[in-house]
Amino acid sequence: MDITQILNESRQIWGNGKLDLTQVIIRMGKVYGDICRYARNESVADRVSENELKKELGNLIVSTVRWSDDLGFDPRECVNLAVAAQKNSPGSKVMTK
Repeated sequence: MDITQILNESRQIWGNGKLDLTQVIIRMGKVYGDICRYARNESVADRVSENELKKELGNLIVSTVRWSDDLGFDPRECVNLAVAAQKNSPGSKVMTK
């Protein structure tokens, strides 16, 4: 699935309403918290399956594509900027500078 497909699918699920930055941050915190709870695994009884972690990582991807668009940014440009920044990060195997 490419970024356009992800955006179209998320709009079918959530509609065309746009969130503002504060609303995005609140929702991002919820997904982040779910991932943190998976990592913490305080007891065996509370453990979630590996599929739960995969789902939450997928939620982060799909939602971030939609949130980028909500805030008026082209999600593809956001991804390209992130890839370029990661390539130029210390420790990167493909430093471009």
